[in-house]
Amino acid sequence: MAISFPPTFYWGSALAAHQVEGGNWNSDWWAWEHDPKSPCVEPSGDACDHYSRYPSDLRLLSDLGFNAFRFSVEWARVEPEPGEFSQATIDHYRRVLERSYELGLTSCVTFHHFTNPRWVADMGAWTNPDVPRRFADYCARVSEALGDLIGIACTINEPNIVAMFGYESNVFPPGLSSTRARDEAIENLKQAHFLARAAIAVGPGQMPVGMTLAMADVQAVPGGEEQAKRAQAL
Repeated sequence: MAISFPPTFYWGSALAAHQVEGGNWNSDWWAWEHDPKSPCVEPSGDACDHYSRYPSDLRLLSDLGFNAFRFSVEWARVEPEPGEFSQATIDHYRRVLERSYELGLTSCVTFHHFTNPRWVADMGAWTNPDVPRRFADYCARVSEALGDLIGIACTINEPNIVAMFGYESNVFPPGLSSTRARDEAIENLKQAHFLARAAIAVGPGQMPVGMTLAMADVQAVPGGEEQAKRAQAL
C-alpha cells in the first residue's frame, strides 16, 4: 500500500550542539568526558567542527531534500558565566538560522540538549531549585534575539533521560546514583520547562513551544509476549 505525506510534513535531521560543534570546554559534559572515573571512552574534542562548517552542512541537508533542521543552542557558550551573555555566540546562532532560512529549512531550536554550563553544574545542576529560573532567563535572552527566525522551539531534550541517566544511573553528569536526586531533578526539570515555555512564548515570532521525551513502545511478535513484559518492566 502506498504511503503519502501531506505537503506540510516535516522531513528533517537533528543534532545536538555538544555532539557536533566541537571545543565546548565550558560545559559539564566536557568535564565529564575528561574525568577518568566517568564511563566516557574518549572526549568529544573538535568533533566534526559543525560550529564553523554549518554553511556546507546545511547545504548538504537541503540537497538531500529535507525541509527541516533541528539543532540546539549551547547554554555554556551563550552564558559562560552567570548573567554574562556572549553576543558573539548569539550572533553565530543567528547566522545558522539565517542560513537555514535561505535554504528553505524550518528550524527547530532546542534550548537544552543534555549539557549545562560548568557554573550550573557547580550549583548542583538540576537538584538546585534555583536552576529552573536561571534556565528560563537564558531562554528569554535567546528567544528575544533569535525568535523571529525560529520555526519550532523545544525547551528541553528528553528531561526523563537527563534525570534518570545523570542522577540515578551514573551514566550522564553529574554521575549520581540516587533515587532522591533523580526525583529532585525531575521536579526541577518540569519547572524549568514551564518557566522556559513562558519565557520563549513572549519573544518575537509565534512558534510552537514544547519538549521532547524518550519513549519506548514495546510490541511482541508471536511467542515473545513474556520477553515483552520483561522489557516493559525495565
